[in-house]
Amino acid sequence: METITSKSNALCVHFRKLASSRSYREETGEFLCDSPKLLQEAVLWGAPVRALFCTEGVALPPGLEGRFSRMAKVSESVMRSVSPMETPQGVVFSCASPSYAPPEELEPDGQGRLRFLVLDGVQDPGNVGTILRTADAFGATVILLPGCADLNNPKTLRAGMGVHFRSRVFRCTLEELTALLKKANLPLYGAALREDTADVREADLSRCAIAVGSEGRGLSAAVLAACDRSLRIPMDTRCESLNAASAASVLLWEAARREY
Repeated sequence: METITSKSNALCVHFRKLASSRSYREETGEFLCDSPKLLQEAVLWGAPVRALFCTEGVALPPGLEGRFSRMAKVSESVMRSVSPMETPQGVVFSCASPSYAPPEELEPDGQGRLRFLVLDGVQDPGNVGTILRTADAFGATVILLPGCADLNNPKTLRAGMGVHFRSRVFRCTLEELTALLKKANLPLYGAALREDTADVREADLSRCAIAVGSEGRGLSAAVLAACDRSLRIPMDTRCESLNAASAASVLLWEAARREY
């Protein structure tokens, strides 16, 4: 393991740009992770890791030998200069980004489930990461429409707690989504209010796609128009709505609760 002491080292510069720039992440096909937990998950699930920094005394998981092209010990000050966290945890590493391109057709997951959660303009990376983690827990595949937070944003990765390394996630346009759903004969339900709104407890969510909108405006008009019906989460009349991550959690639990 080498030692890096200069904040201007080329790999330090690379890490800082991965942490701060979506365009740079897309250009290089890499993203930056910033905790021992994410490192443990990356190793466990065989993620294509690239380079790693750690500070003295940090416990690293077994199985790193031969996995990284570069591994370096760095000082606390160098770690603070590259980590996107306000309080670094002593490990940062880069990883090759998977492809998020949509498949030619939607296929069941490993348990035979055809259940999808569609995100429409969900811009908060923490919400997107939380939703990915919840969808993984309740057997749904997440599909992101344009306008959502970057899947490889450090905040998204941190909130996902390693889900990026083990779950399918797709990005596509609304036109691509509707074509895929039609091919798979899957209905699209929207979390919104309109004339055909049904109580989520009364809907059959065993085989479908459910769309959740942005934190501020909900589902876009175009996505809502593409929905076969809309769903309502019953709540106290004093409350107007839930945030995107909370709404997704309720919907996914309701879709999966009969399976557990």
